[in-house]
Order: sequence, then structure tokens, then C-alpha cells
Amino acid sequence: MSNQRTLRPTRFALPAVAIITAALVAGCGDQGKIDPELTASLIQPVARVELKVVTVAPGSRTGEQIVKSICAGCHDSGAVGAPKTGDAGEWAPRLALGYDALTASAIAGKGAMPPRGGGSDLTDTEVARAVAYLANLAGAGYTEPPVEQ
Repeated sequence: MSNQRTLRPTRFALPAVAIITAALVAGCGDQGKIDPELTASLIQPVARVELKVVTVAPGSRTGEQIVKSICAGCHDSGAVGAPKTGDAGEWAPRLALGYDALTASAIAGKGAMPPRGGGSDLTDTEVARAVAYLANLAGAGYTEPPVEQ
């Protein structure tokens, strides 16, 4: 008889645990309590990249600025046959043409180099500044046109 008494509480406890578990699991699917704005703010990346467009007044860039931002991509590495920056041997035949011919060549484009070195917003004077700066790194003695204030 004592076995019957110990089984009765187990008979009632098991269904009670099942009902409580079902109630808790049913509440997990309640999407109405989730704030989408809060969720979005919590899963944002740690860093954020913001791009800012910087405009430069036409004609105000120096030869050094132009060479570093546009010309260096090819001339620093000698890509697609471009004479390397500062290599007097590679620049000698070009320097022999003279400053005006070299500038005209840079404005019109030569070989794989597009007109104005790819800087379509460059003025003729800016191209001349870049040519003087780049050629002077290879030993030329050209005078860079001044930047007008």
C-alpha cells in the first residue's frame, strides 16, 4: 500500500510541469514586444565609414598635389610603361622633347595614359604644374607655373 501513496504526487507533478513548460514556450514567439528600432541600433557594426566629397577650385592645385593624387598611381610603379617617378634614365628621352611638348603630350594623352593623366577636371595650367613637378623629380629644371591666389 505504501507504493500507491508515493505514485500519486508524481502523477500530478508531471502534467503540471508539462503545462508550465508549454506556457513558457508559447510566450517565446510573441513578436509584438520587440522594438525594431532598438534591435537595429543594437546590431549596428562597431565601425562606420562615412565618405565626404571634397571639391577643389579648378586651377588651385599644385604640381605635387596632382602628382600624388593622380599621377603616382602609374608613375610610382611604372605601370603600363609609364616612366617611373625620379628615374632619370627613363625620363631622359621625354625631357629631350622639352617642357612645352611634354605638357602638350600630357594634356592630349600618350600611349596608355589618358588625356590629362585621367584627371578630367585638371586645367591646362594644373597639368603643366604636374609635368614640371614630375619632370623635376627626374632631374629637369622646369619652373612650375605659380598657383594663383
